[in-house]
Amino acid sequence: MIRDRLVLGVLLRSALQEEALVGLAAKVEAATGMQVDVSFGDAARDLTEQRKGRHHVIVLGRPLGAGAVGRVASAVAEIGGNIDSISRLSDHPVTSLELMVSGAKSGRLRTVLTAAAADTGVDIAVEKAGLHRRGKRLIVMDVDSTLVAGEFVDVLAARAGCGEQVSAITAAAMRGELDFAESLRERVWLLRGLPVGEIDRARTTVPLTSGARTLVRTLKRMGYQCGIVSGGFTQVTDHLAAELGMDFAAANTLEIEDGRLTGRLVGEILDRAGKAHALTRFAAAAGVPMSQTVAVGDGANDLDMLKKAGLGIAFNAKPTVRAQADTSLNQPFLDAILFFLGISRSDVESADADAEDAGVRD
Repeated sequence: MIRDRLVLGVLLRSALQEEALVGLAAKVEAATGMQVDVSFGDAARDLTEQRKGRHHVIVLGRPLGAGAVGRVASAVAEIGGNIDSISRLSDHPVTSLELMVSGAKSGRLRTVLTAAAADTGVDIAVEKAGLHRRGKRLIVMDVDSTLVAGEFVDVLAARAGCGEQVSAITAAAMRGELDFAESLRERVWLLRGLPVGEIDRARTTVPLTSGARTLVRTLKRMGYQCGIVSGGFTQVTDHLAAELGMDFAAANTLEIEDGRLTGRLVGEILDRAGKAHALTRFAAAAGVPMSQTVAVGDGANDLDMLKKAGLGIAFNAKPTVRAQADTSLNQPFLDAILFFLGISRSDVESADADAEDAGVRD
């Protein structure tokens, strides 16, 4: 629907003369009461050429209205692209559509659709068509404010009586305003003297992000290997990795002496560069080329990892991260990432039903 009109398009190649085709269109127009417009051009005469530069465009919103879809269609048309097909991937908890677009160059398509996303408030992802899109085999996720709904260091700081001070440093570091390693050392030093038992108690107060279990469960059923990489602490990530059945995990380690935090870290700090290195290391261990990896994160310290991955997704991220990632997801549901990978809600529900019938419990 565009401007309250249902618009149907057909691209065809025919041996008939142009006058004959125009005559047939006039007969259809008279018989149906529809408006039928006919145009001729090189693209219409050569379908093979038209299909060059094909892309999957995922449009996701809550809600996703006809106006937003119309804006996307107009943006594609502006650069001479064609929407070959539209299919629905989900209708809850968000609505998502997959458009197959041909005849558009990647750079221009991303540019016009980025503007369309800003105008309409929906999320739009663009991926080149081809086998590599279905060939993703490793996903690596940040933890704080991505896999879990909160910053664990901030929770510990609140228990140590320095919550506001640490939260301010965390926010600045995630925006990229502070060196991550130095900011982490500063925050950990403020936690010195905290009893180790507070870590276990704090861990139970930071829940998984909505949809996290569904995302991991579904991808593992598809043969993905899954990993987490965190600027936080192994005292948290080790438990998460075990709980979710992760294949890989990397994080920093808090130093503990006599049952209390010393305010120091053990070993090298896993910073922005360290996260990208961890992704490379995980991919090598999994036997997966970088083109088949997916990385998900929200902060400036995730940028190198997002850029190195075959697909980098900014999840409810800071503006500077959204601007540099391949695509962004600004919904509170982590399993919506599945739609960016071309996996529909019905696929997920069918897999869950099959597992239940087989007596499998995840």
